[in-house]
Amino acid sequence: MLMFYGGTFDPVHNGHLAIARCAAQELQVPVRLMPVADPPHRAVPGADARQRARMLALATADEPDFIVDLRELQRAERRPGVPSWTMDTLRDIRAEFGMSRPVALLMGADSLLGLTTWHEWEHLLDLAHIVVAERPGSALDGTLPPLLAAHLREAWAPSISALSTAAGRVWRLRQPLQAESATAVRDLVASGGQWQSLVPATVADYIQAQGLYGCHASS
Repeated sequence: MLMFYGGTFDPVHNGHLAIARCAAQELQVPVRLMPVADPPHRAVPGADARQRARMLALATADEPDFIVDLRELQRAERRPGVPSWTMDTLRDIRAEFGMSRPVALLMGADSLLGLTTWHEWEHLLDLAHIVVAERPGSALDGTLPPLLAAHLREAWAPSISALSTAAGRVWRLRQPLQAESATAVRDLVASGGQWQSLVPATVADYIQAQGLYGCHASS
């Protein structure tokens, strides 16, 4: 299986890495962390694409189960101004690896709950599985939005073995999302709060050296 964990990673933090470690262990596959170049669903990142990619490289340097995948950044360089749609990325992946190999997207519960706002969202399961990290008390344990619930009704995987097919299933990763968020890290950096423990030490050093998110060397 090929597993991709896309996101802005602005910055990558310990919560991101905990989810990726859990997925790699539970499914026994490497996780490809894939920074987006032009996120269609959020504001302009606080760090540019290459800075975010560098922070990912630093955070994963000693993690043998992680691979930094720069395909979205490279595509943006070839096609400047074109949004970084997940469906385009999946088509690129399928063009490279074929249609028969299992492919999965790792995402948090909040991303799954917002799936119906994604470009061509209804075709995503034609090209990939979804592995979703739960958030305690999320709607995964209650009532999903009706349109999403109907779309996923037959997709929930009863076991990991169901992911041996190429695409089409949703697996609940029993790893609750942690409290860290990139927004909280950025806010703490900007306000001079205690943020360093929320990210890997190498990433904290880079943020300080680059003066990202309003950080000063004396922080």
